[in-house]
Amino acid sequence: MSGDEPSIRQLFDLGGRVALVTGGSGYLGGAMARALAEAGARVAVSSRVLEKAREAAAELPPVDSGPHFGVELDHMDETSIAAGFSSVVEQGGGVDVLVNNGHEPLASDWTDVTGEQFTRQLSNATGYFLLARRLREHAVARGSTASVIMIGSMYGVVASYPDAYTEIGPASPVAYHTLKGGLIQMTRHLAAYWAGDRVRVNCLSPGPFPAPGVAPELIERLSQKIPVGRIGVPHELKGAIVYLASDASSYVTGQNMIVDGGWTAW
Repeated sequence: MSGDEPSIRQLFDLGGRVALVTGGSGYLGGAMARALAEAGARVAVSSRVLEKAREAAAELPPVDSGPHFGVELDHMDETSIAAGFSSVVEQGGGVDVLVNNGHEPLASDWTDVTGEQFTRQLSNATGYFLLARRLREHAVARGSTASVIMIGSMYGVVASYPDAYTEIGPASPVAYHTLKGGLIQMTRHLAAYWAGDRVRVNCLSPGPFPAPGVAPELIERLSQKIPVGRIGVPHELKGAIVYLASDASSYVTGQNMIVDGGWTAW
């Protein structure tokens, strides 16, 4: 090995970096926050509820660069975005990685969604963009690199199967599909414009990772659609998030990494 070639350990090491994970107290967000901490990053967990964010941060494995911490941040509110990001910079000394994971859900499907609800769902993308732009401006001002990771979905790439939801509950919301497809395109657009600033932008799109409490019949139906024959569990996103956050993906930008058990391979 040449003297200037980094080792695998070095490429995946996030020691000394600060990562902001929005919605980092949730089912999937928590796993991604743990992964970044386990790779050495100091993690800022954000939530609409400050105490919830602080509790999640306190449960993360410790790192040498300082304590993890929680911040109050509502990505659906531009004022909260500004205040929350500033708080992360103040407490962490800077931000190197942004995981746009926080999501305001919508239960209404195409049969009954209102125009106001549809527009509100798309506002998740607005918040992702505003946070990403703040990280880009922060990185440029510091003269540093940065990584933005959008959290998309397999449903931003393919339609859902109607028969998976029939007589169980609402169909997968059309506004959600529209949102996630738009996030993948936003990823490409920002990656092209910000590459010269050394700010990488990628998307991680989970497949079927239903949270606890989902109807067993829906789990069974979804599993029948997946080549590997089962739904995903949160730790199966940990490798992907560390890869996209670290120097292991230093030549990767504008991409959508799908972790779906083969769902989109059909």
